[in-house]
Amino acid sequence: MKNLSFEKALEELEKIVERLENEELTLEESLRLFEEGVKLARFLREELEKAEKKVEILLKDEEGELKPQSFDVAKRHELGENKVVANKEEDEDIPF
Repeated sequence: MKNLSFEKALEELEKIVERLENEELTLEESLRLFEEGVKLARFLREELEKAEKKVEILLKDEEGELKPQSFDVAKRHELGENKVVANKEEDEDIPF
């Protein structure tokens, strides 16, 4: 799976789920597909975790220096927005 892209792995997982939901399969085939799906799901989770660690938003501190700040996924979901939100309490703290 190391040569598999995130997008291709997600596409393959979607196909497996569709087959498991819509086709009449033997027990052996269902188990094989389920196992493959679990492996793909683990791969996807690992890739997302890697990407999350890499995501940083650069903000200026009080001295005008740029400093990395972690991306706050939870805050973004709370707001129900697709906007990138930094770990700042107020938007006016953003220097741009």
